[in-house]
Amino acid sequence: MSSLVKADLEKAADPDQAKKLQGFFKTRKGEYGEGDIFLGVRVPEQRRIAKKHRDISLEETIALLQSNIHDHRLTSLFILTHKFNKGDEKTKEKIVDLYLANTAYVNNWDLVDSSAHKILGPWLMDKPRDILYKLAESDSLWERRISMIATFAFIRLGDLSDAVALAKLMLQDEHDLIHKASGWMLREVGKKDINLLYSFLDEYVQEMPRTMLRYSIEKIPDPKRKHYLNLGKNID
Repeated sequence: MSSLVKADLEKAADPDQAKKLQGFFKTRKGEYGEGDIFLGVRVPEQRRIAKKHRDISLEETIALLQSNIHDHRLTSLFILTHKFNKGDEKTKEKIVDLYLANTAYVNNWDLVDSSAHKILGPWLMDKPRDILYKLAESDSLWERRISMIATFAFIRLGDLSDAVALAKLMLQDEHDLIHKASGWMLREVGKKDINLLYSFLDEYVQEMPRTMLRYSIEKIPDPKRKHYLNLGKNID
């Protein structure tokens, strides 16, 4: 039961770590994680607890995801990912539907980055990907980041077109967390096809937010990196 998961997380809570995480994940008024609550359970311990309780029901997993405590939500996503990986096609479809119906609770960058490319991305590998473009136009910062990070699943298999297309859509996004996500995925694209990355940079370098540019060129040869930094905007 989800109550047993919560009990194990409570036992592993670290108040000093929780205080640090409150700051790291920007939980003050007006910040992107405003009001989020942390127990201070370290991620490896959350993974251990998730493994221990991975056979709780899907309904209990979603109930855990809907908690106001960050550690509960992240642990639930670890469990949900396990269920997705082990599930048949019908189960996977149900999990994806539940994931998309509960994006309001996948509401910090670590929650997105621990789940989007492990649940939504793999599901869409052999399916239409319209949902990614719908999410990319969402008013929700987290839904926009989900759309971008989900493409990591495609990139790993050499399927690069959606990552590039979504990065183009994100050029005018105002949030730094989207700039980081887009730049990260472009960097991964470059690992698979450096010329495709160069082509994107040649066309859009002067439009790219500085953070997005810096992330995208992190792994390219130094002369090229300096070339694009000099061409790019000086401010985000």
